[in-house]
Amino acid sequence: MSLKSFHVFFIVSAFLLSVFLGGWSLNEYVTGSKRLGDLILGLISLVGALGLLVYGRYFLKKLKNIDYF
Repeated sequence: MSLKSFHVFFIVSAFLLSVFLGGWSLNEYVTGSKRLGDLILGLISLVGALGLLVYGRYFLKKLKNIDYF
């Protein structure tokens, strides 16, 4: 496994975890807890997921000439 493959795998894994955490936290906030911490955690997680998408696109453009294997 090349460094590029590992990096893409890590970015995708972090993105999925961030989206899950954001959705779970916002769901907790909406369904009854009404804790400000849940709202803040959910929003920060979703912003982080957006940042990972931007970074992943930048990374793939930068290393488009490097093979995955």
